[in-house]
Amino acid sequence: MREHSEQTILRHMPAGVATLQGPELCYGFVNEAMETVLGGPAPEGTPIAKHPGFLAADLLDVMQRVYESGRPFMAKAYCLALPGPDSPNRYYDLTLEPFRETGDVISGLLLFAVDVTAQEEARQQAHRLEVETRRLDTRLRVLTETVPQITFTVDAKGHYEYVSPQWYYFTGQPPTAAVDAIWPLLIHPDDRLRVLYQSEAARAAGTGWSYEYRLRRHDGQYRWLLSRALPEQLHTPGEPVFWHGALTEIHDQRELTEALRRGEAELRFLADSIPELIWTATAEGFIDYYNRHTGEYTGLTQQELGPTGWVNLLAPSEQAEAARQWVHSMATGEAFEGVFRMRRHDGQYRWHIIRARQLADGQGLRWFGACTDVDDQHRLREVLQTQYNELARTNHDLDTFVYTASHDLRQPLINLRGLFEELSRVASFDDPQANSMLHMVEDALAQLELTIQDLAATVQDQRGLSAPAERLDLRSIADEILMGLRAQFVQAGATLEFDLDGAPTLHYGRANLRSILHNLLSNALKFAHPERPAHIQVRSYLHDGQPVLSVQDNGLGMVVPSPHSPGFRPFTRQHTHVPGAGVGMYLVQRILTSRGGHLEVTSTPGEGTTFTVHWTAAQPGI
Repeated sequence: MREHSEQTILRHMPAGVATLQGPELCYGFVNEAMETVLGGPAPEGTPIAKHPGFLAADLLDVMQRVYESGRPFMAKAYCLALPGPDSPNRYYDLTLEPFRETGDVISGLLLFAVDVTAQEEARQQAHRLEVETRRLDTRLRVLTETVPQITFTVDAKGHYEYVSPQWYYFTGQPPTAAVDAIWPLLIHPDDRLRVLYQSEAARAAGTGWSYEYRLRRHDGQYRWLLSRALPEQLHTPGEPVFWHGALTEIHDQRELTEALRRGEAELRFLADSIPELIWTATAEGFIDYYNRHTGEYTGLTQQELGPTGWVNLLAPSEQAEAARQWVHSMATGEAFEGVFRMRRHDGQYRWHIIRARQLADGQGLRWFGACTDVDDQHRLREVLQTQYNELARTNHDLDTFVYTASHDLRQPLINLRGLFEELSRVASFDDPQANSMLHMVEDALAQLELTIQDLAATVQDQRGLSAPAERLDLRSIADEILMGLRAQFVQAGATLEFDLDGAPTLHYGRANLRSILHNLLSNALKFAHPERPAHIQVRSYLHDGQPVLSVQDNGLGMVVPSPHSPGFRPFTRQHTHVPGAGVGMYLVQRILTSRGGHLEVTSTPGEGTTFTVHWTAAQPGI
């Protein structure tokens, strides 16, 4: 009893345990965890060399050496490569321990395997992160020293911890210069106090800064620079340790701004020519300019519009919200944007997008705004959204009805099947055709159950018509399907011939491709000729530069739909003696049509059928 209990514990323990007996290292005891390592049950008494499972040849060689030498061996984080392109590697701590049953003669090995995949992956990830950190640090240093900007780091007391070589190039100062002492002296006298105060205030508040000032270049000329910096908090929040920033030369941009300001009259003329409501406002939010189109649109003069004119033109129910947003923008400097109804000169309220941005220059803060009439687009979007919501609701209701119907029909079907089985068990019939009638009822129940299942599957497959396309390997998908149909192939004694070299890959939806191949291959088996083994040929090739797939069988054949007919219909069948619901080819045809392809069928009754799938460039007819 104790030995049985110990074996039960060993069999279910999480670590893999196995005994290898004799010089050939034959399997003895193998617990469940070790069966996972080996890839399945290990036949007792079988040499491990004949059934290695997932174990590599080098490990088998080490086992033999441990057996011969009698010295234990342990492999840390041994990589066990599982079969399959998508199978992740597993890592184990393997221990090989010789054991002796009598005397000093080694009678076998104990093999222990502990799964350390999580620990090994964490170690590898940590190593990758360390390498990536070093790489990013090197890249950051290269970037800061090659960009056309002066980068710097300053601490909380205002001492410069780092300045990029560009500072020395720009100022002409030697590398040995004391940056803390010289930098303030290079700032233009008119800007120096302001810059020192703003930077000190930002460091005291623990915030970043952004301001412009003039810095003396190596040739003695003062150039306008934009200084921006953000704090780096390494410890507790609210206590920045360093500020990292950059100086960008904006001298040419400022000169351009001055030139643009001198051309303000031309800009106003341009604004008056735009068929849109253009306006400007002061820093306090009072409007001081409307373009000409604003007066034409509203029917009001600039004096009648007043300093808050566009707010007063909004629908009464929207004025409070718009005013609140506008005040918030004034206080924070954030851009203003919203969609509101604005009154036109004829009294009609029309939807507008109202935007405003803040401009800061030498003349102070100003706001520039525009009101764009989007009423037609807004109403069209509402109509389209209403139609879309209605279609989505209808589609959902239809799916719900189908699923509900299929579910509600299953229970009566289960009840009928139970009653029929009970009737068949306890009742006896004198009618000589009783057995035949019972078989007919049983077949009818099976057909009804299959029809209900196919009804639900039809809705499910149609939901996947919009599956995203990806690059797929046809042979890989075909192998997945063949695994599911393996029993049917063996039972039918069917042979399968593949030729996919002409077009081995396809850009398509994975679920759609699986559904198409599964239906074509399963139909070839289902409608096999009873007098000969099924032989199926699958070929992929290019036709006029487009991928094509053909599936040819030697089965019962069929009557091909005419080119002017709608093709395959759901729940319509030609061979009624074969079980089925008649939805498979309808789904294939539906998937292909939804993605711009089409299906061609050639068949000779009694000899076989060829289905040719044109994935793209649909042609009329089938």
